[in-house]
Amino acid sequence: MSDDVRASAAALAPRIRALADETERGRRLPQELVDAFAHAGIFRMLVPRRFGGGEADVETLIATLEELSRADGSAGWCAMIGATSGVVAAYLPDADARDIYGSDPNVVSGGVFAPHGRAIVTDGGYRLSGRWPFASGCEHCAWLMTGAVVIDGGKPRLLPTGMPDSRLMLFPRVDAEIVDTWNVSGLRGTGSHDLQIGDLFVPAGRSASIITDRPRESGALYRFPVFGLLAIGGAAVALGVARAAIDELVRLAASKVPTGGRRRLSERGVVQTELAQAEAALGSARAFLFEVCAEAWRAAEAEGELPIAARARLRLAATHATITAAKVVDLMYDAGGGTSIYAGSPLQRCFRDVHVVTQHAMVAPATLELVGRILFGLETDASLL
Repeated sequence: MSDDVRASAAALAPRIRALADETERGRRLPQELVDAFAHAGIFRMLVPRRFGGGEADVETLIATLEELSRADGSAGWCAMIGATSGVVAAYLPDADARDIYGSDPNVVSGGVFAPHGRAIVTDGGYRLSGRWPFASGCEHCAWLMTGAVVIDGGKPRLLPTGMPDSRLMLFPRVDAEIVDTWNVSGLRGTGSHDLQIGDLFVPAGRSASIITDRPRESGALYRFPVFGLLAIGGAAVALGVARAAIDELVRLAASKVPTGGRRRLSERGVVQTELAQAEAALGSARAFLFEVCAEAWRAAEAEGELPIAARARLRLAATHATITAAKVVDLMYDAGGGTSIYAGSPLQRCFRDVHVVTQHAMVAPATLELVGRILFGLETDASLL
């Protein structure tokens, strides 16, 4: 599967680029690409093999998302959300996991992990209500999942840490109202609208906690922290967008002669220096991410659940890759000069897209503070690491 899904991503790249404007205008992934991604197994990369998924390693996840995002950031982001959501199959009872992920080989799931809702304990499950922003790809999903604080006996159920207990609730897309809110600067084609639910019964078997529950699968992939996988996925998208920005600057600089000048951009020493700096920065951040992921994969195979230090390094590498990618895009955007500001320039789309990725909680700069506390050996709540 690893080689197949990577090859499929590379083969799809030209079509993704050709549809990038349509993706942006429509504010969602075109159905043609949804079908192609599903058929290629991209959305099922992290679903357990016994449910028909790829159960891919993290190197495959990064490389595949990077390739898709190099073609178009929105397409890569939708693939990332669909792929990482599939991990939840490893936490569900077998019957429920098969109902959701095993019955249709092209099923797509997605949703919002943040616990913006309320799940009131009731006989056989929960009564779910709430509103959740940033539901990327919700329009092309068959199944959605949302985070909710568990309400038991009229009040939030607390974990031993004192934090409210929250669980993911899974349900068919038709059970939620999609509220059109996605009018944004970057990643416009991801359709990350709000989800709204008034009072929906969710069976207990279609809920899971990625904080307190242990996965029912034993493979190395499911020993990775889910938040770490989300961070890795976001970083892969940022790396792909930054690579696209470098590609575009090289293409542009080969022919553009700045106003008042006589030499092409590619012949100017300052632009040559900026390109070299961008290449080194992106390559270094990418290498660090792959190095840390390889270390964590070996540890997961040998030791089981990853220790806090390894989890912290995963988030550090993912956040560093994302921040570095944004700096690289900024450098290429500036080097492109006035051309970069036009709607038809790939550089302005890269600029907008990468600066949306940096706002995601899993790879936002605030993550560095959490990692720094762990590196100092200070007492830290690592439940969201």
